[in-house]
Amino acid sequence: MNACRMGYRFPLICCLLLAWLTGFRNGHVGEDLEVFWITAAGLGPESRENTWIAFEKKFAVNEVNRNSYARISADTKYWLWINDTLVVREGGLKWGPSPNGYYIDKVQIGNHLNVGDNVISVLVWHFGRNSMSHKNNGIAALQIESDVHGVVSDSTWMAAIHPAFMKTTDPPHPNWRLSESNIRFDAMLAEPFGDADEVLFGMPRSLLQPARQVDIPAGLEGEPRPIPFWRDFGITSYASDLAFPFISSGDTLVMALPHNAQITPWFEISAPERMEIDIRTDNYKGGSEFNVRTEYMTREGRQQFETPGWMNGHFVHYHFPEGVTVHGLGYRETGYATEFAGSFDCNEPFYNLLWEKARRTLYVTMRDNYMDCPDRERAQWWGDVVLEMQETFYALDRTSDALSRKAILELAAWQKQDSTMYSPVPAGNWDKELPTQMLASVGYYGFWMYYLHTGDLPTIERVLPAVKKYLALWETDGNGLVIPRAGGWTWGDWGDNKDMLLIYNCWYHLALNGYALMCAEAGMMGEADSARASMEILKESFNKQFWTGEGYRSPDHSGPYDDRAQGLAVVAGIAQPAYFPEIRNVLMREMHGSPYMEKYVLEALFEMGYPDAALQRMQHRFGEMVNAWTTTLWEGWEVGSGKWGGGTYNHAWSGGGLTLLSSKVAGIEPLEPGYQSVAIRPQLGSLNEVTATVMSPKGPIRVHVQKSGNDLEIDYEAPTEVHVVVD
Repeated sequence: MNACRMGYRFPLICCLLLAWLTGFRNGHVGEDLEVFWITAAGLGPESRENTWIAFEKKFAVNEVNRNSYARISADTKYWLWINDTLVVREGGLKWGPSPNGYYIDKVQIGNHLNVGDNVISVLVWHFGRNSMSHKNNGIAALQIESDVHGVVSDSTWMAAIHPAFMKTTDPPHPNWRLSESNIRFDAMLAEPFGDADEVLFGMPRSLLQPARQVDIPAGLEGEPRPIPFWRDFGITSYASDLAFPFISSGDTLVMALPHNAQITPWFEISAPERMEIDIRTDNYKGGSEFNVRTEYMTREGRQQFETPGWMNGHFVHYHFPEGVTVHGLGYRETGYATEFAGSFDCNEPFYNLLWEKARRTLYVTMRDNYMDCPDRERAQWWGDVVLEMQETFYALDRTSDALSRKAILELAAWQKQDSTMYSPVPAGNWDKELPTQMLASVGYYGFWMYYLHTGDLPTIERVLPAVKKYLALWETDGNGLVIPRAGGWTWGDWGDNKDMLLIYNCWYHLALNGYALMCAEAGMMGEADSARASMEILKESFNKQFWTGEGYRSPDHSGPYDDRAQGLAVVAGIAQPAYFPEIRNVLMREMHGSPYMEKYVLEALFEMGYPDAALQRMQHRFGEMVNAWTTTLWEGWEVGSGKWGGGTYNHAWSGGGLTLLSSKVAGIEPLEPGYQSVAIRPQLGSLNEVTATVMSPKGPIRVHVQKSGNDLEIDYEAPTEVHVVVD
């Protein structure tokens, strides 16, 4: 048996299930069986970081029900085999839905059972460290409950710590923002001589002992997994000129991927024992911080291995020592289970490429949660999520809504006792509020935009109390302007020239607007009216105190006019139409914001009726990264420069142009929640022809717009139940 049993030799059964199920804790199953969290007997009360545990249970079935299921929880990830068939690859989600919660997978197992003897095997990877995307609860353990008699986790299971998986011995190790560790696999400890029946996951079965039952922390509750299992694209060979087999010269092989992707690299080799192989990607130091790599120590002979921990990048770097015979190289791409259902095409290739790069960036930042980046942090910063959610509505199919709903519910569930909200969550080593990001999240562009595109009122009703408590923290002065709150990190944007007083007031106005709209939908008319009244007072004072005749400026701001603040004033509905020409002049002159804030500046130009200017600025600002070799968009304007604007080269907050090209240029925007009605109001600007598709909850909406002299010829297709308004 090869040490690669982690995932290469057994077929994957794709489990694309949205598991809406009830949670469970240690309790009774049926009449006489009790389910427990279980672990390996050799583990002490404090679980170790990067622990791998093998579990096995043999049981008999008299009659097979093909609809039988299992509910599975693990801290943190698991791989599930039934009768030597891989049923789930990388199950489980990072913890948790709340500070005291974890997720439960529901897996259909009936199709994999036989009448008579059966065996279920599970390999668990316990992260064992807090991060910006995971809360470590110290439980290197597994819990399974099933409607199949005997398939429950208890002391009748066998378990052992897998001896071949370990931490890399030498630094660097992944930075503190990540919960994942480097993976080191020693095949000398994983491939004993003997029959296949004597090994489990490449580990001697003789190491197995009865599992130990463990108690979970008090108050810890399970919730159903709210998103699908990962999409698996299978093992793919690299496009290269390499002829296999070949003998390594000791140089590092750099293998190109077709695009920036979440992948698990694979190889097949022949080698002497004790030769160390290193696998990493070009993103190993993404954003100037180390992330994950894999080390493999060979046994003697022919062997193959697929690292179970995903990494990302455009290139995979394999270092094989001199003399190793390489028989094959490949990779498995996995990712969120959604389809690239939206589209955009126009007569100018630059904007098509921007749109496609934005979607590719979006997809590589979706997995357990929305991420700012898939290398340095993998963290659910909510300023990023606001932009990512909007991109999904136009680029993907509606299975992506489940990830948005998960993010919204997590943000509300992690609200502190003092009513503050913060991100990223889930998190075990971060709890600092970024006030302006939180206003963006709970308001118009965050929670409301989710509802407008999905019509999911139950989710909005569930989180409205948290929004109300959070907004109650904010105070206004005698003129109705908001008083800035420092929070844990007073962050308005990267870059310089931030007019923070204006930024605070614009985001607060947008938060009130989103709250008013959501309250009205939930029948809370008193709350809606109160929020609208506060908006009107703020708007009047804002224009009276901050308009100079050339743009908006707060009294203490000494630099040039802030393009961010002007843009926010427009999209918030604060700016007077009479001021638009002067604001346009500022926006075509001042360019200080990061790619994160650029979406709102560009949107302001469209809102004011200046599509030519918007497209011109879009091409100027994003030209370098769109025309670069990368298939993804950057965190800052000067990636790799070491400046604040450098950062990672896969940051979905730079994808606002995708949303604007579909919603403003093609002009497709919902007017009522869930696309009960939709507007088609194209602004082609300097373009001559645009075609776009949006996958609404009711089906695809397709638009084709072409200039004919001074007029636009608009053709569209939409589901019959969608009322279409064409302007």
